[in-house]
Amino acid sequence: MRWLWIDRILAIEPGERLVACKAVSLSEPHLHQHFPARGDDEALPVVPAPLIIEGMAQTGGLLAGHARGFVDDVVLAKLRRAELAFEVLPGATIEFDARLSNIDDSGASVEGTVCVQDPSWDGARKLGEIGLMFAHVPPQREGLQVAEAFRTLVSASVRAGGPGIKSFAI
Repeated sequence: MRWLWIDRILAIEPGERLVACKAVSLSEPHLHQHFPARGDDEALPVVPAPLIIEGMAQTGGLLAGHARGFVDDVVLAKLRRAELAFEVLPGATIEFDARLSNIDDSGASVEGTVCVQDPSWDGARKLGEIGLMFAHVPPQREGLQVAEAFRTLVSASVRAGGPGIKSFAI
């Protein structure tokens, strides 16, 4: 992982489940390219589906890496399925709920649910489900950066007082 797209960890059950979120801001440049104004049509800035998948991949990859103490690097090996029901607009918060369904020396499988909270809605809505497979590979220098990014993200989340993260020890 060369960059962290998720903003915060909301809950973690080590070796089982990790919930993270991403607040979508209109200041993010990729929103303006997807879909720009054309002719008489106004711009419709939406979060590209691959970035929603990336958010789940980061959430699931951190879950799998943490489950094995970051001894190996975790690499996304396969997108098994991605079913997304609607487009996500600026101002919304995306929640990624990753559950570890299988893990061994060669890799891990993660099943995830994505929900969206928009200020104009009454409550969260389920956006879809994503199934991913990860491979464990010998650690590279980047693995140390991922473990440190995870520690920083957890520390910030603990300080922010997330209900499912308060007692988590790094």
